[in-house]
Amino acid sequence: MSNLEVEKKVSKIQGFDLSTLWKKEGWWNVWLGFILIIGSIFGILNSPVVPKRWGGDDGGILHSIPLELIPGIILTGIVTFIIFALSIYFVKKEEVKSFLLGFPVVYLITVVAYLIGNYGPWRHYGFNDVIWALVIGLIISNFFKVPEFLRSAIKTGLYIKTGLVLLGASILFNRVLTLGGMGLGVAWLVTPFVLIVMYFFSQKVLKMENERGLAIAISAATSVCGVSAAIASGTAAKAKKEEISLAISVTLIFTVIMMVVMPAVVSFVGIDPIVGGAWLGGTIDATGAVVAASSLLGDEAMEVASVIKMIQNVLIGIISFGIAVFWVSIYEKKELSEASVGPKEILTRVPKFIFGFVIASLVFSFALSPEVVESSLPAINGFRGLFFTLAFVSIGLESNFKDMAKMVKGGNIITLYLFGQILNIVLTLIAAYIFFSGRFFTLPF
Repeated sequence: MSNLEVEKKVSKIQGFDLSTLWKKEGWWNVWLGFILIIGSIFGILNSPVVPKRWGGDDGGILHSIPLELIPGIILTGIVTFIIFALSIYFVKKEEVKSFLLGFPVVYLITVVAYLIGNYGPWRHYGFNDVIWALVIGLIISNFFKVPEFLRSAIKTGLYIKTGLVLLGASILFNRVLTLGGMGLGVAWLVTPFVLIVMYFFSQKVLKMENERGLAIAISAATSVCGVSAAIASGTAAKAKKEEISLAISVTLIFTVIMMVVMPAVVSFVGIDPIVGGAWLGGTIDATGAVVAASSLLGDEAMEVASVIKMIQNVLIGIISFGIAVFWVSIYEKKELSEASVGPKEILTRVPKFIFGFVIASLVFSFALSPEVVESSLPAINGFRGLFFTLAFVSIGLESNFKDMAKMVKGGNIITLYLFGQILNIVLTLIAAYIFFSGRFFTLPF
């Protein structure tokens, strides 16, 4: 994320304005999710057409993508383009033309990722379409130059968060409440502790007194949820925009590594998938990375990981408010009323897709008949999977390790991150075992 993008986000932190309902991408995650859900309920939208399973008993590659499937794949691409172009038109109208040029390429890469990921023997070992989407994107971004026209179609947040709204339709609300109650033990106990310990480690051990804004941004990004937490906490502490960008770069580098390595560790060591999902949900920094990584452990593990991450996301506003109060009273010696983040902004800073997820879960749990739920979920789940794969093509395309590494200056930053993340990994694994192993609490599965 560039300094300009960070500056725009930082400068927009303000009170609620009705126009944000149609001018902000965050709310469009919700509206697009609802449009798809309504379309699926009334039978307007069918399941997206993507390459089928192949290899072994399923036949060769032509079985995956026969000629008669191609029109459906193209139509799926057109429908998906229209859905997201609607958001871009209202949020940033001038990007619609470049999105029109770039999206077909991103979608084509997504189809290729499905094609490779649906090869049976590889899929058996966890190398599904999401992993291949990331790998192909990383190869392009790190060995070739990503064309400029493609950048307007690299919309990681828009794709993944719309998919998360759709995920709410698949998780019954009573399960959300049960998982959420146990998830509080993972997300709301470990997260603040890691944040506080990291920050004081930066000041007392690493002596980063002149880089307090950077230290708190990295601490929040590591302990809470990556980019959003870095921006919100850095702003509350009046960090320089360059410091916020640096914190984001550090977390992005390690997020890509963790989302690939941690599921492999869970499988290799033999950790229970539910415990593993809770572990991933509380440690991997980005919501999208959590969903993709935990999906390798199974649907139930993905449910647990997603709910925990959303609970952790809610902490963004609360922690930002706490940081602002701490900065004003301790460092600036001012009245608490002068804190830059007021209580009204706590709700404003909560990621909007969480509201969409909860509403979707409520509707599918209590408002619809079982027959309607059963008939509409295949299309909803199909688009959710497609959006997640689109998102990981985008993550790969925007993750150039050389560019990110150039921003990381000095050993203190990496030392702080590694110290905090190791502490986070260990404590979260303990909490995940306590709350999700089934030994101490009854699981809803």
